[in-house]
Amino acid sequence: MFEAAELGRKISKEDYKTQIPDLRAELLQVQFALSKTKHPVVILVSGTDGAGRGDVVNMLNEWLDPRGMMTISFDQASEEERERPKFWRYWRKLPGRGQIGIFFGAWYVDPIREYAYGEMNKTELDSSLSQVRRFETMLVEDNAIIIKFWLHLSHKEQVKRLKKMEKDPNTMRSVSDRDWKHVELYKGFEKAAESAIRHTDTAETPWHLIEASDRRYRDLTVGRTVLDVLRKHLAASEAQQQNAPAQKQVQLESALGDPENSPAAGRTVLDKIDLSQVLDVKEYRKELEKWQGRLHHLAWAAHEKKISSVVMFEGADAGGKGGAIRRMTQAMDARLYQVISTAAPTDEERAHHYLWRFWRHIPRAGMFTVYDRSWYGRVLVERVEGFATEQEWMRAYLEINNFEEMLVNHGSLLMKFWMHISPEEQLARFKDREQIPYKRHKITDEDWRNREKWDEYSEAVNDMVARTSTNYSPWTLVAGNDKRSARIQVLKAVCKNLEKRLDD
Repeated sequence: MFEAAELGRKISKEDYKTQIPDLRAELLQVQFALSKTKHPVVILVSGTDGAGRGDVVNMLNEWLDPRGMMTISFDQASEEERERPKFWRYWRKLPGRGQIGIFFGAWYVDPIREYAYGEMNKTELDSSLSQVRRFETMLVEDNAIIIKFWLHLSHKEQVKRLKKMEKDPNTMRSVSDRDWKHVELYKGFEKAAESAIRHTDTAETPWHLIEASDRRYRDLTVGRTVLDVLRKHLAASEAQQQNAPAQKQVQLESALGDPENSPAAGRTVLDKIDLSQVLDVKEYRKELEKWQGRLHHLAWAAHEKKISSVVMFEGADAGGKGGAIRRMTQAMDARLYQVISTAAPTDEERAHHYLWRFWRHIPRAGMFTVYDRSWYGRVLVERVEGFATEQEWMRAYLEINNFEEMLVNHGSLLMKFWMHISPEEQLARFKDREQIPYKRHKITDEDWRNREKWDEYSEAVNDMVARTSTNYSPWTLVAGNDKRSARIQVLKAVCKNLEKRLDD
């Protein structure tokens, strides 16, 4: 595979000096145009040790405007990063729309290194690379532009380069024992890199293999490639904007004339929930004390065993999410949990993939994160209210399943609750909220509007449960007409899941 890069290409000093001014000017122009689009850009620089990856990163920082740009270098994972799923540290560093992020190695470093060191077999390498491919595809489908460079040196040229750097007082400190260890493992690194490129070289995120023996050829080729890729995407984006009004009209006419877009007339999974469950006050107090006491001990046991927990609540407006969450947190030490109440995304959050804001709050080992509404907004409110296109919310099921699988595979305990009530009970709670002064803030015009779309939301919930209730993260559907019963159902389920996870 790397033979194609080993062509001995060189650029003379005169040609290099002649081409650089125009190239830099054109890069700045395209960067300015990009800043006004919805495209985040990831420039990933990887390659053979000694190939000048750091020099290329420095060059890009010099040639581009630092405003709207950031450079991220990933070394060995910190303790904080190791306590979370592997991709947590990459998600939180992703650039916003219209911005450029230069990633030094990133998500390819660990699988390639671990395979070369014999810490990972071929099956594990392939599995890791499949996860990388899904990650990149998810970003591209959300309008990201990913430009990947592999800077290649032959084994002979690598040895020559490192020896030269060792003799130079200005670069000798850059050469470490690890670099020479990698020289010894050259074949292993090359084999791992070939697998990485084959697995993740797609039409949307192709690899650009560049021979790095000549610095001027390397830098010019990288610069030209960045320019060409960004120009191509800007042209496509401009064409799409010009066609957008006509496309929107066609979609609107199709939706208005299509009976398939009307609410489902049949039964949904919610109709199977027995809402007649009732718990009297005396029994409720007894059960509450029992399960809150058990949760208190289990939370500390999970903390000691470094087991993180993600507890997520969705449900109808006034469905009892807040009450269930409060009964949970009353039982736990405040140092062990955080509650994330999800509202409409901020400007910063809208500038990223919709999962970005949820990745940021993934708990450390032994801690709890409780989400009051969650990433399922993409397939619920955004679907029903038209904030997401059909293509966006349809692909979200797979994206969500993949996200949750990462959490569980990392060792986190994931619990998902849907708090369900009847339309009649919801109406009664709405009216109560309007009458009680300290609850009036809970009822809004939006709640009444959402109520008018009960059937549409029921259909969306049915699809959500069917598509995302997996073996590793099943949904728990809670009968919520009786608040006391609902709270005990939640507490009992949390305790049972924690006990099972601790036993495992």
